[in-house]
This record gives sequence, C-alpha cells and structure tokens, in this order.
Amino acid sequence: MKLFFRSYGSGPPLIILHGLYGSSDNWISIAKMVSEKFNVFLPDLRNHGQSPHSEIMNYDVMRDDILEMADELTLRKFFLAGHSMGGKVAMSFALKWPERLNGLLIADISPFINENSIHVTYNQHNTILSAMNSLDLSKIKSRQEAEAELMSKIDSEKIRGFIMKNLQRSHGNLFSWKMNVVSVLNNLDRIMEGIDKQDALNYEITGFPVIFLKGSESDYINTADYQDILKIFPSAEINEIKHAGHWLHADQPAEVARNILRLASVD
Repeated sequence: MKLFFRSYGSGPPLIILHGLYGSSDNWISIAKMVSEKFNVFLPDLRNHGQSPHSEIMNYDVMRDDILEMADELTLRKFFLAGHSMGGKVAMSFALKWPERLNGLLIADISPFINENSIHVTYNQHNTILSAMNSLDLSKIKSRQEAEAELMSKIDSEKIRGFIMKNLQRSHGNLFSWKMNVVSVLNNLDRIMEGIDKQDALNYEITGFPVIFLKGSESDYINTADYQDILKIFPSAEINEIKHAGHWLHADQPAEVARNILRLASVD
C-alpha cells in the first residue's frame, strides 16, 4: 500500500510511526526538533490520516507497507521509531528485516501482550471506536456538537481531544472521520496482538542501537518484560521518561527528541 507521508530535514533517513488514532501530524514538532540530524519521514499508517483505507489491518501488512515505502524512497538502510501501535509495527519490521535498520526506538509499548491488562485495554479501545462509529456525522453541525456527543461515552478530555483530531470537513461540508473507524474496529483483535513471545525469543537482534522509552505514568511496558526484551534486543536501553504518560511524545517532546538524536550516537 502506498502510504501518505511528510518529510523534514536532511541527513540519514529516519521513519517515525504514529500510534492508534494518530497520524503523521502528531510527530511534526519532534520531526522538526531532530531535522538538523535526520531526514525524517512521517507516514500515515493504513486506515489513518491521509493514507488509503483497507479492510485488512494487521502487523504483517503494516510492516510490509513500511518496506514498500522505504523501497520506493530507495532507503537501503534507515533509522526507525514507533509509538504504541507504530512501535509494534517497528518491532515487527526489525524482526523481519534487521539488515535494513541503522537504529530502532520504541516509544511506550512492549513487544508482548500483558495478560493482566489486555482485556481492560481492549475494552477501552472498543468503547472509543464504538463511540466514534455510532456518531451520526450527517447530523453534526459543529465540532463542539460532535465532542458533546462523545462526552457521554468517552470520559477523558485528553482522549476526546486526541480523537477529535480525526474529525474533518468533507464533501458537501459534512463531517467525516479521517480514520477508517469501521476497519480499525473490525481488526481490533489483531491490533491488540503482541509479538509471539516464544517465537520472538528465538531471535537475537544486534548490530544497531535500540532504545525503549517508557512513560513513568504509563503501564504499557511491564517491567516484568524487561528481561525478555533484552533477550531479543541484547543491546537495548530501556529509559523512563519522567512526568509522561502513554502519549509521551505529547507530554515530554523535548525528551523524546533527545533520545531520538541519541540513536545516531549510541555505540
């Protein structure tokens, strides 16, 4: 699939992958912060932003989308970073084609499913996506009206604000979602999947720097997973970003940018 992307700066190529509900827009400020060191590419993953929609959405096809993009851009080797769902895409790519990477940064996501929280996380996303899908956009006259409708189903003001970034004016001045909400909802089981631990532990990915970032106020990376993460990525650093939740690139952008810049200097 040919993905929409934005590009900033010059230098060694770096691709940054956004998370669920996100788009390339979410990483523009950080891309500009590191653009003196890297030529940054910010794609919209399939079913998000301005990229094409598809009924198929899993980590194999999203990983393949990034390979197609890199090949079309003639990027023989590049740095790769990803947040949340984008981090899973990045790890899947690293396991399949490690020879294409100069460095890897994973922002606030574990390679593995947390059995203690997966059902809670699934239900949270199911509630959000169902609320988006149930909104009759043909009757919505303003963004304020749309958010008021979502308020009864999505309590968090921060999450509502993030979701509202997906709302756009379309044909006939009607509102529509940039996201393919139906496809994402139908594929939620696959999006919630992690890397198969038993299979992944057969790998030992070396030869380039690897940095994992964990938001201090987030539980998306379980400390119990550290040992197995280091079995797959023996040289990985796992750095905690203070005063940051799951959206650590929004909470502490300068610190995330600093870690991205370190990819080019870590031995």
